Amino acid sequence: MNHLLCAMREIKLSSAEAMTFEGYGAVFGNIDSYGDVIEPGAFSNYLSEVRSGKQSWPSMLSQHGGFGMSADDMTPVGVWTDLSEDGVGLRVSGKFADTPRGMELYKLMKMEPRPAIDGLSIGYYVKEFEPRSKPEDPRRRLKRIDLVEISPVTFPANGKARVSSVKSFDELSSITEIETYLREAGGFSRNEAKALIARIKSFGPREVGEDLTQLSAALTGVLGKFRG
Repeated sequence: MNHLLCAMREIKLSSAEAMTFEGYGAVFGNIDSYGDVIEPGAFSNYLSEVRSGKQSWPSMLSQHGGFGMSADDMTPVGVWTDLSEDGVGLRVSGKFADTPRGMELYKLMKMEPRPAIDGLSIGYYVKEFEPRSKPEDPRRRLKRIDLVEISPVTFPANGKARVSSVKSFDELSSITEIETYLREAGGFSRNEAKALIARIKSFGPREVGEDLTQLSAALTGVLGKFRG
């Protein structure tokens, strides 16, 4: 299995309760510290098979599972909730587990004045590649990759793949962001999320108003009751 270490392009964390984040696990067209370049579309076959159930989702480990010397090293720290390719690279969304190590990673990403951890790294098998044909070429151009795991890491090899932003629920700034939060962190379908937002807004300005901060607070209370 190969490892590609990538700095998170951006971190997007939600509330401490949900502990979700977004970023890039890999960036296309950038030579990593091993001399490899990932080509656009390298993950497409794998992602298609994940959606169809032919492949398993990659695990979320911390630091690639360390040295793999204990069960703790190889115990996941969360789950990946969405994987996709865009013009930049492999975009990922994940959710940390409500465990000591999951909470620790969330807090490290959330630190000020800068994240203590903002790197991502992928563990993968190369299924198809093009070798170097000229001295100035990359060592390999990776054409097809199957993922095994994606880890938050301290020292990434590819400096362009980073966590995008870390956001608390009460910092959400639009109805779209609130809907996305409900779907990704709360497990609601698109229709359920829209219906819940509409229901709370229907309480009227006296109870909630149009202010997004008030709406966020109201949704937090509703979610708390659902979880209870």
